[in-house]
Amino acid sequence: MKKLVFATNNQHKTEEIRAALEGEYEVLNLQDIGCFVDIPETADTFEGNASLKSGYVAEHFNLDCFADDSGMEVAALNNEPGVYSARYSGSRDSIENMRLVLKKLQGNSNRKARFKTVISLMQDGRNHIFEGVIEGTIRKEISGSNGFGYDPIFQPDGYDVTFAEMDMALKNTISHRAIALKKMIEFLKG
Repeated sequence: MKKLVFATNNQHKTEEIRAALEGEYEVLNLQDIGCFVDIPETADTFEGNASLKSGYVAEHFNLDCFADDSGMEVAALNNEPGVYSARYSGSRDSIENMRLVLKKLQGNSNRKARFKTVISLMQDGRNHIFEGVIEGTIRKEISGSNGFGYDPIFQPDGYDVTFAEMDMALKNTISHRAIALKKMIEFLKG
């Protein structure tokens, strides 16, 4: 069975991919291959950061690998926070990051936003890119306790709840990450 590395240390994400590719690929994470380097994400695009991570593993471990990078883009903020989503306020505190977005949007009627994930799959020396996007709006206040990051202020189009108020099973089928992963899995199975 071919090995495929997911450039993550998140065990939950690893198990999700293992289940989706069961019988076709042996899915390993960074710990499984002995990669304990904090791979730098220094690109200014999601695609660039995902490609840095997958490329690092492919180059240093000679294994096919995929990696993702994602974040939120707010139309009225020139698509900020974008690649800086995790540290938008200067720290990795999601409450502070959300507060900064809400503060910058005060008095602005344009609340359009989207979550975006880009996956880079390095396979047989070639980089394949898969993108997932979900459109929505930014609420005026933090609402809900499920999820992480900006989930408590993001309401996806077609729903009357934020990601953080949504059942996680539903969120995991409609999210930006789910869309990108589905595309990659179809490619791998195709």
